[in-house]
Amino acid sequence: MVSIIEGKNPVIELLKAGHPISKILLASNIKPGDAIAEILSLSRAKGIPVERVARHIIDKQSVTGANQGVIAYAAVKEYVSLNDLLALSAEKNEPPLYVVLDGIEDPQNLGSILRTAYASGIHGVIIRERRAAGLTAIVAKASAGAMWYMPVASVSSIPQVIETLKRNNLWVIGIDRSGKAEYTQMDFKSSTAIVIGSEGKGLSELVRKRCDFMAHIPMRGEITSLNASVAAALVMYEAFKQRSG
Repeated sequence: MVSIIEGKNPVIELLKAGHPISKILLASNIKPGDAIAEILSLSRAKGIPVERVARHIIDKQSVTGANQGVIAYAAVKEYVSLNDLLALSAEKNEPPLYVVLDGIEDPQNLGSILRTAYASGIHGVIIRERRAAGLTAIVAKASAGAMWYMPVASVSSIPQVIETLKRNNLWVIGIDRSGKAEYTQMDFKSSTAIVIGSEGKGLSELVRKRCDFMAHIPMRGEITSLNASVAAALVMYEAFKQRSG
């Protein structure tokens, strides 16, 4: 199968990641610049064909509607297994640190979470197979290319995965406004899985019951919840801060 990746920076990161690419299309009227020069240089070095075509051809192929005159035809990003994530943490010689997403449906949110996860040292992200966003062109663009570097596991049941993580000696911390402790009071230096709920609904009851701890993000004013990607970013960077200190 082939995945269409759109935009200058996502295509650059795709090239840098060494992900298989069959060809790249550039709009014939695209303005030269540093990003285009880098795409051409990386493509030439890797032997990837670049075709100049009319802009309407690229626009017709576009999924995101924000292709910037650049499209790459790449192999579909493969999911990893839970065992792969555990092995990766062992290779890093660090206590595992994962983010578990309980039904994130907005691909922009998923992309943003993957971008922050990569920047903050998360070992892997676990998503739900059904009724949730998957790894698409929109996610790739929203992640600014981080999707190609961040290992992602897709699972059929988040509650079952939580039980598996606990059997592998991870503490599971759910982030929800029902949590009594503040998220900054949690210990992220230990082997940890951070669980973020879906937009609007938060964590499902089955997931809440299986978490070892529940923590909330303190807020003032009348708004009672944050965007899922913002909430995830706050907690991931708290983990980053604790592990870097």
